[in-house]
Amino acid sequence: MPRRAASRMAYEPLYLAYLTYFNRDRDYFECHEVLEELWLEQQRDPLYKALLQVAVGLYHFRNANVRGGLILLKGSYEVLRGYPAVTLGIDLAGLVQDVGEYAARLETYNEQPFPYYDLTIRIVDPVLDEEARMAAKSLKPHFPQRRGPQRPDRPRHRSE
Repeated sequence: MPRRAASRMAYEPLYLAYLTYFNRDRDYFECHEVLEELWLEQQRDPLYKALLQVAVGLYHFRNANVRGGLILLKGSYEVLRGYPAVTLGIDLAGLVQDVGEYAARLETYNEQPFPYYDLTIRIVDPVLDEEARMAAKSLKPHFPQRRGPQRPDRPRHRSE
């Protein structure tokens, strides 16, 4: 989305992209990409970093990195629980509870393994809901999803 569109919107386009990639696509790598950009624009706001870490924690666990998932989910839980129940138009209290439960399960993963599952960020602000729906129309899912950073000067596959 063009930057000038942000002046007419209540929410940052990068945040809207994060929510789309998180809830619709479950593309946690792209969540990281867009929210890291916003985090840097917002002077490294700890709230954005913690939301970013939720996505990266899920990304790690989905890719069988239990320790990485635990570290990031636990860290994000510690930060996010200090914010109001509704923050940035989302049910942050619900997300905090979900992330805390996920981290607790990961702490005992070796004794009680469980299959990976996604989380959903519940949108509670009707303005955010509408803006997220509109943004989602212009954001195409990445198929296949990227599994890691790629250098722009190199092709994604050897055959390219």
